[in-house]
Amino acid sequence: MSRLILKVAIDAPLRHLFDYLPHFNQPPPAPGCRVRVPFGRRGQVGLVVAHADHADVPDAQLRHIHEAIDDAPLFGAPLLELLRRAADYYHAPPGEVLVGTLPGLLRAGRPAREQVDWQWRLSDTAPAPDTLGRAPRQAELLRALAVGPQAQSALPVGSAAVLRTLLDKGWVVREPRDASTRQDPAPPAAPALTSAQRAAVEAVLAASGFGAFLLDGVTGSGKTEVYLSAIEAVLATGRQALVLVPEISLTPQTEARFRARFGQAVAVLHSGLPDGERLAAWLAARSGRARVLIGTRSAVFTPLPALGLIVVDEEHDASYKQQDGFRYHARDMAVLRARIEDVPVLLGSATPSLESLAHGRVGQYRTVHLRERAGSARLPRLELLDVRHQRMSGLVSPALAAAVREELVAGRQAMLFLNRRGYAPVLLCHACGWVPKCQRCDAHYTLHRTRQVLLCHHCGGERPLPPSCAECASGDLLPLGAGTERIEADITALFPEHTVLRVDRDSTRRRGALDAHLSAVRDGRADILVGTQMLAKGHHFPAVTLVGILDADQGLFAADFRASERLAQTIYQVAGRCGRGTQPGRVLIQTHQPQHPVLHALLQGGYGVFAQQLLKEREAAGWPPFTHLALLRAEAPGAQEALWFLGETLSLAAELGHAGVTLLGPVPAPMPKRAGRFRAQLLLQADRRAPLHALLRSWLPAVAQLPAARKVRWSLDVDPIDTY
Repeated sequence: MSRLILKVAIDAPLRHLFDYLPHFNQPPPAPGCRVRVPFGRRGQVGLVVAHADHADVPDAQLRHIHEAIDDAPLFGAPLLELLRRAADYYHAPPGEVLVGTLPGLLRAGRPAREQVDWQWRLSDTAPAPDTLGRAPRQAELLRALAVGPQAQSALPVGSAAVLRTLLDKGWVVREPRDASTRQDPAPPAAPALTSAQRAAVEAVLAASGFGAFLLDGVTGSGKTEVYLSAIEAVLATGRQALVLVPEISLTPQTEARFRARFGQAVAVLHSGLPDGERLAAWLAARSGRARVLIGTRSAVFTPLPALGLIVVDEEHDASYKQQDGFRYHARDMAVLRARIEDVPVLLGSATPSLESLAHGRVGQYRTVHLRERAGSARLPRLELLDVRHQRMSGLVSPALAAAVREELVAGRQAMLFLNRRGYAPVLLCHACGWVPKCQRCDAHYTLHRTRQVLLCHHCGGERPLPPSCAECASGDLLPLGAGTERIEADITALFPEHTVLRVDRDSTRRRGALDAHLSAVRDGRADILVGTQMLAKGHHFPAVTLVGILDADQGLFAADFRASERLAQTIYQVAGRCGRGTQPGRVLIQTHQPQHPVLHALLQGGYGVFAQQLLKEREAAGWPPFTHLALLRAEAPGAQEALWFLGETLSLAAELGHAGVTLLGPVPAPMPKRAGRFRAQLLLQADRRAPLHALLRSWLPAVAQLPAARKVRWSLDVDPIDTY
């Protein structure tokens, strides 16, 4: 007699589903429902993936589920298909994909029910905001609530703690928010589209079903307005839109602009939110109450029952690639989801990835161009500054300092970019040459002078700044090189009468700090902006007319095959922050290599011409996007265990046969020791995906059974974005 078997995914590093029987005398939960199951010595929350009529284990091992958590599937068949195919493509344990991508509270078994939607209003005892001079954040919230009741999501970022303080004082009241009485303010009139913007919007909306569009638009060309107009048309048909952004730092400004157009129909989902807020946004998207979902990479797996359009902003950004656990690429998953759900997907960038350009070249993506900036803004002029033989003030050349002074005198703003935080990357004893190194990594400590610590940027380890040399006891310790902290000090010394603002991970740790910093720049309260990669992505600074790239050379000699592409993207993205207002922009690129072909190609032909040249080089060299890679990584406490393990996996591949796949290695990783463990890697390369994945499907189960596999940590990265 046949029985119904539940195929259940459990969030564990095991590459198979688990068989269970339904609970006694209860209807079997449908695929997509969560269940509590016995697992080892404890219970576990799993997800039913499918029903079957036979089990893969003996009857004696079959156990009944404890209970079904959900009455209805958490997501429909299309999203379940996406998750299945993602697990298959990346050869990831199905539980890590199917369960691991749920919000944390759902993984813990929290009911999938939307909570009460609260709003805040002033009480009768609330004081006048102007009387709270010593509590500016409290005054800010009181002013915001003075116009009427507000949902917390509509209040400034980081308001939760202040609201609790005001509640304790009896100055505000929290009450349920009646959806029927919500009224968003009338949105501002949308700006008239340029002919190029209109053509881009019409192309996307004309797609009947799936279509992949690459919006190749120069910085400041109005790509966001294209997104907004296309989404507005989609919402008018009763459907939903998903908007992916690469990093949390871009979320506040994107959210503000989208809320101005679409009001409370917008929900936001990213890892920086408290668990409760993440669950609320996820459930609002699932119910259809949120019409537009803005999120970072994991949002691509959020249920949207009426999905009509997917937008991937800054599609080239490496942040879309998950670097641990389930190593997926959100851009590629967005395209796959659009295909499964038969909707258009719009990928936007001023510096498209070579993969997307290659897809456009063969017709898999349709490329639409925005070649000019919106309004009267013009593209900035790029110039090389040869700093050889120059007397530098830290990393600032005399020519760059003079250019900054010229902009400041004219009442404009300047921005200096260095993708290296801290004060100095190396601390050196001037007497004996001793350099403090991280004991857990093959790396030097970075000096962070503000905190008076030495910090390893690879493992996060830190130690107090030593008063003297550990070898010779000399107190003559010299910081070598420069990070943003040192640049801030140097620029402040050069321009003491002006306000210098540093924006990097260290200066924006507190929630809401980044938004406050960026607001200070936009409001004119900062004259000179110093920062890292955080400044290169999508920000609008209309008064910035000069950008100085302090050290272009650090990207010219990296070992990774993507280094030139990333350098070019960084230069153009940073350059795009200036000249966005009425005044023209100027970009000065400091280098000791003014004749380097990469820099010359960028300045002479622009990013588009450079990228086409680089595509030809990649094709000739046999690198992606013209070949396909998988990287098997291993790490262990000893120097040889990881290499031995990878050597055994290489022998296994030889036994199985790997026609069409080249295996390179095993070799130590470029940084052999990190966080106290020794690392090695084995690279698989193939001209076609089919033989690569065929080998992985037969090889990985055998790899998992190797005795050495239990003595090392190992992982597979399909389509790695770096080999570091």
